[in-house]
This record gives sequence, structure tokens and C-alpha cells, in this order.
Amino acid sequence: MSQIRTKLFGKWRVASRRESHAIWYVFLLPTLLGILLFTVYPLIESLRLSFTRGANERFVGTQNYADVLASETFWYAVYNTVYITVFQLLIAIPIGFLIACLINSLRRSSNLFKVLFYIPNATSMVAAATVFLAILHPDGPLNYVAQLLGFEKVVWLSQPTSAKWGAIILSVWHWLGFVIIINLANLQAIPIEYYEASAIDGATPFQQWWRITVPNMVGSLTILFVLGWIGGLQRFTDAYMLGGLQGSPARSLHTVVGFIFERGFGGNEYGIASAAAYILFVFILIFTYINTKLLRMKI
Repeated sequence: MSQIRTKLFGKWRVASRRESHAIWYVFLLPTLLGILLFTVYPLIESLRLSFTRGANERFVGTQNYADVLASETFWYAVYNTVYITVFQLLIAIPIGFLIACLINSLRRSSNLFKVLFYIPNATSMVAAATVFLAILHPDGPLNYVAQLLGFEKVVWLSQPTSAKWGAIILSVWHWLGFVIIINLANLQAIPIEYYEASAIDGATPFQQWWRITVPNMVGSLTILFVLGWIGGLQRFTDAYMLGGLQGSPARSLHTVVGFIFERGFGGNEYGIASAAAYILFVFILIFTYINTKLLRMKI
């Protein structure tokens, strides 16, 4: 009798365990459906479209990829994208790191500075770019300050080079808060014992910063470089807001995603746009791999 009860109880426990697991799958179902509908399906459909052309979706093989790679407009968009991204990273990451070190050294009001620097990043890029259209105006505040410092007035959005630098200034301002927060999180994770031991050995504050802080920040700097490249290669909103669909002036603000948007939604060439999107995906993989390898070699 006891054996029968044990078997029945064991079967009941297995069944109840399966029911509890089934309940968790029910809770996960909406998320899984969302991923399938809005991530997996678009990826598969865009891959299919990249091998077709025209309203009748005629199969053309790899012709779309060949046309994109042979397009001067596409490669100029790649140049613009890389140009803006490189200078954004070269400016924002070192400045953000130094500001994070200064904030971390404060005993009071550090939270206030964290909030103040992070506000731009919490602002939507559309709103930020709209404000910068006024800032970059020939009679805007940026030229006003430049003239006070003895520089000549710059019509930022009328020349290709100055337009790129206008986009760089906007990108740095918008992304700087994120860089500071990531660096602060890593700075506060460095054990205080390292600094106490070095102080006993007679290390100066600069030596502590150079020998302890900087080497321990390689991880966060690597993350920022990789995220910066991924986000930079996908830039669209800021360039579109400053330069329009064609990235005026003279396509100097025309990015890769802008090329995809123009050919897809502007010209209804969804095959070309899909092929360009997958080429961009390969570029992101290559840049991420190279950045990660180079930075690991320096650790």
C-alpha cells in the first residue's frame, strides 16, 4: 500500500512540476511572439528581398549587392559615416573618461553632476537635433561664443566639412553622458585598497591615476569603443535632421542608413535597400571584431 502511495505521489509531483513549467512558458509566449514577428520575420524577409528587384519581386541573385558595392553614393555615405563616428569616439571617450575621473574624486555634489551630464543622453535625438539646428545657425549661440573668442563666423550647415563637424559636435554632446556613466560605474568598482597600498608606497595622485585607474578602465573603454562603432555605423536620426533625406550640403551628411532609407522608402527600391542593410551588418561585424582584437592586444 505504501509503495502505491509513493508511486502516486511521485506521479503527482512530476505532473505538478510540468504544469508549473507550462505556466512559465505561457508568460514567455507574448515575448517570443514579439521576437518572431518583429525581429526574426523582418530579418528573413529583408534577406529574401535583397535577392529580388522591382514591384513583382523578380529574383536577380546577388545583382543588388553588386550594384550597392559599385555605387559611388554608397561609398561616400560609408566615408561620411566613418568620418563622423571616428571623431565622435576620439573626442567623446577621452573627455568622458576625464570628466568621470573628476566627478569620482568629488566628495559632494557628484550625483548632481551625473544628472547634469546624463540629461542630453536621456533626450531624444530628434529634440536634440532640433535644438542644434538653432545652435548651429549662422547667428546662433555657437557662432556668438566663437566670435567672442576671436574666431570668424562659420555657416556650419552650408559647407561639407563644417556640416560634418556640426554633426560631430551634436553626437559628442548627446553621447557624452553615457560615456561618463559607464566610466563612473567602472571607477567605483576599483578596490580602494589599491590606492591605499600605493599611497603607503609613496605614489603621487598622478601616479595612482596612471598606474591604477587607467589600466583598470580598459574594460569599460573597450565596451564604449565597440558600442560607439555599432551605434555610429547605424547613425541616421542626427544626420537626417541636420541634412535631410539626401544629407545636404552635397551629401556630406548622407550616412549608410540614410542611403538605405533613401533607396527603400524614397525610391521604393527595397531590394537595393535590403542588400545595403546586410552589407552594413557585415561592416559592423568586421569593425567590432577588429576593435575588440586591437584593444585586447593592448591589455
